[in-house]
Amino acid sequence: MSQSVRRQVLSAFKKLHRTRQHVFHGDEKALLAGRQKINESFQQNRNESNAEEIQKMIQLAVDVDHELRTNIIQAQRKKDDVYELRITPGITRLDNVVFNPDAVIEPPRRRKKGDKSTECCGGAAMAALETDMNSRKK
Repeated sequence: MSQSVRRQVLSAFKKLHRTRQHVFHGDEKALLAGRQKINESFQQNRNESNAEEIQKMIQLAVDVDHELRTNIIQAQRKKDDVYELRITPGITRLDNVVFNPDAVIEPPRRRKKGDKSTECCGGAAMAALETDMNSRKK
């Protein structure tokens, strides 16, 4: 393994551990489980020598890091049915859409049996298959 790839792997490893410490701050059980999982995953692939596979694994580590930083929220129980959320600035926030109980949801339209015009390719694939089967019969 070249020095630059080795440096990238080590960087991804360290970044995942820093993210783990940030995301699961104060939750000893989650910190320990995260540490074990990261170490286990990197140990399993320690002897990988294929450069393409190593790059895929580095990209996976970067993607996991991004998901942890942007989608994990800690909740701590304060009382019965009361939780305190720790939402960090990097968390992805989406607009809440209020549910409309009066909304009319129409059932999907059903196709008529044998109607090829509504299929994904306008029936061209089925027509080609039928032509092929007819030519084999002759």
